Parts: sequence; structure tokens; C-alpha cells
Amino acid sequence: MTAQTILPANSAASGGYDVANSARFDVASSTRMEATNSSAGSRQIFTFSTWLKRSNPDSTNNFQVLYSAVDSGGNERIMFEGDKLTWDFDISGVDYSVETSGRLYRDFSAWYHIVVTKDTTQSTEANRIKMYVNGVQQTLAEIQLGFPDQNSNQSINMAIEHQLFAQADGEEFGGYACETVLIDGTAYAADSFGEFDSDSGIWKPIDVSGLTFGTNGFYMNYANSSALGNDVSGNNNDYTTANLAATDQSTDTCTNNFCTLSPLWNSFNQGTLSEGNLKSTMTSEAYKTHLASFGVSQGKWYWEIKVTQASNVNYLNFGVTDESTNKNIDFKALAGTTLYNNTTGKISINGSEDGSAAAKFAVGDIVGIALNMDDKEISFFKNGSALFSDVDMSSTSNLVFPFHIAYTYATYIFEYNFGGTQSFAISSGNADGNGYGNFEYAVPSGYFALCTKNLAEYGG
Repeated sequence: MTAQTILPANSAASGGYDVANSARFDVASSTRMEATNSSAGSRQIFTFSTWLKRSNPDSTNNFQVLYSAVDSGGNERIMFEGDKLTWDFDISGVDYSVETSGRLYRDFSAWYHIVVTKDTTQSTEANRIKMYVNGVQQTLAEIQLGFPDQNSNQSINMAIEHQLFAQADGEEFGGYACETVLIDGTAYAADSFGEFDSDSGIWKPIDVSGLTFGTNGFYMNYANSSALGNDVSGNNNDYTTANLAATDQSTDTCTNNFCTLSPLWNSFNQGTLSEGNLKSTMTSEAYKTHLASFGVSQGKWYWEIKVTQASNVNYLNFGVTDESTNKNIDFKALAGTTLYNNTTGKISINGSEDGSAAAKFAVGDIVGIALNMDDKEISFFKNGSALFSDVDMSSTSNLVFPFHIAYTYATYIFEYNFGGTQSFAISSGNADGNGYGNFEYAVPSGYFALCTKNLAEYGG
């Protein structure tokens, strides 16, 4: 079996098919897509395929559903149950369920390719449900009754309502999805949707437009921001969106992965992440922080942060910290940390401040940060105007991560824009020199969005 590769992106793959758009789904906003089939298709055979990047798991619900069909005769769904991929069918309280065995899918900076096939006509029980992750067929474990009975019918492809990235009772998926496909009546293997790159060995997408989709099949490429549920398979099996807006269209995809905030940074006190891990909400009287999912050691990079809500703006700090940071103490006093300190309006380097103060940030302002790791310098902007330029970071020699920290008295909300998706409205729109990203203010010349196509060119 080919070794499984799960990487933050597929940009190292040579050439090939490029995916332009994804859609962002948010548990807190109860986002979903839904449609009612006008006629039944095959209830015994289907293939579901999608590329996705998970966000922070829903702490109040262990299920994040990718596709579901709920009927009085049964409840069929494909989902993450915790960190395992699961197929489940419940009929009158009797549950058939199988899940991936030995692998946990909890990298929230990575794009995964998921393929689930069902074919209950197979005489061999283990062939009735197959799951592939990044091109590799997974070993499955039986839960309760396990695999479906031979020639049995389940709910998917009935003439009932189906939901993408949710289930009727609220078990939504949080994260990004692209190249989402349902095949009605054919059980395809993963190589109908992707291939291993001949140079890097990385699993990458291929064009799926020529597949046979079947009666209720669809292909969502999320290219139409005003109709994210538009089916481009030729079947016109469009899905209606719920709680999704044009701003939920993203250029963060499986062929160009953008930086977000990381839920895996086990710091002394994290906030709550939402909106595709771009919105950080911090409450209670304590220091709260979030760290980015990408770290860099070379190259020139730009990102923006909007101060959406802050009870006391004096306690805001934005900047970078390196990989040597002790995660259990005050970041501001650490070696390898460079911050704009809104309490004083000064730059704090390794816990020390000097020089004159600049204008402070207020609610509604956008912080711009330009990080030059080639010359070990950093610049800070307020609403597009420079506050501090080319601040010396020569004491930093390690991998550096964007981050923020605030002492929260009530509620603080910071919204990040690394270029791929925005959780706040962009009024102007500015790309970097390579055409990547969508920023409120002009990207400084020679600086680039933190995405894997840029990282592949300029190094990380």
C-alpha cells in the first residue's frame, strides 16, 4: 500500500489541476447546504468525495457531519465522530456503523481528501463500505452492527432532504471544503478524484468533470460566491445554502493552503476560534492568546488583523513569537517575541521597550504586519499607514509564528486576514505581487500572503 501523506498543502506537487475556490463552514453559525431530491436514485451504491480542512472541533458535540439524509425509515450520514471518519446508518434505533481504525484526523492546518463508497450488493461484507484518505484505503473498525446487510437500502439518494456539512438536528461541520462530489449509482475508488504526484508523492486533485454522476449526483466547485451550492455536474442538482454568505467563498484550497490560527497551540489560555479559525474570541479576566498555524524562517510576509471588539484597548498586543516560546507564561517577557504593545504604543522586543510611542489602535482599526525574515525585521501599520518600519529582530533566529495576546476584562474579538478568506468585509481588495490574497490595504512591495504557493517559491 502506498504510504499515506498528510501535508499542509499540495503546492509541492508538480503542475496539474488547480482548485480555485472552497467554501467555509462554521459550527457557531449553523452553516449548511440542503436539497430535496425530486426522485430516488440508487440507495445501495454511491460515492461521496470532498477535500476539506477542519477547523476547531465542536466542543459541545462530538459529531461533525459531512453528508446526511434523514428519514422516518432511517438516518444515514458520513461524519467525523471525534477525530475518526465514520459511516453510520440508524434505523428504528438499530445502528450500523464503521469507522477508520488507527488513524486520527486532527491536523487543523492540513487539507485532507475524503472518499467514502457504499455498495451493499457486494457479497463480501468488508467491501460494502470503503473509505479513502489522501488516496489510501483505510482499515475500518466495526461499531455496533458494523457493515450494512447485503443488498440493503439506506437513506442517501432517497427522494428526501439531504444536507451537506450538517444534519437536521444540528451536527454541523466546521472548516473548509472544496471539490465536493456525490456519485449516484457507482462506487468509485479514490483514483477517480486524485492522483499521487510523480515527483513529490503527494496526493493531489484531478479534474472530475468527466465522471458519471448519476440521477442525484452533483459536483460543487464553489466558484459562484452568490450561489455556493451551485451544481456544475450538468445535473443542476443545486443545494440551497443556509447561513452562508459571499464572504464564505475562499481561495484557501487543497492546491493553495493559507495560514489560519491554530487550535492545537496548548498555551496557558486560548480564546475560542470560529469562522474557519480566523476569528478569535476571548473572555474572562486572564491573558488569552492565539498562535498561527504556519511558522516561517525566511521570506517576506504580510497579514492583517481587525480589532472587532475590545473592552480595554490598552491590553492588546500583536506581533510574532518564535518556536522557543514557553507556552505557560507571559509571552511579552520572552526572548524571541516582538510585539506592538497597545498599552504604551511602543514596540516590545524580548520583553523590553524603548523609543517613542506611536498611535494606539481602537476598535474597528486594522493592524497590518509585514514580517521580513530575510533581514530579521518587522513593520506595523494602522489602517494602511506605517507606525513602525523595519524594526530590528536580529535576536530572533528560530521559526516565527504570527500571534496576539490580550488581558481580557470582558470580551475581545480579533479577526485575522491571511489573504485566503476574510471573516470581516473587505472594501477595497488588494492582492500580493503574485496575485494571491485579498487584503484591505495594499501589500508592501516584495511581501506576500502566507500561503503554500508563496512558501514553495520563497521558502518558509
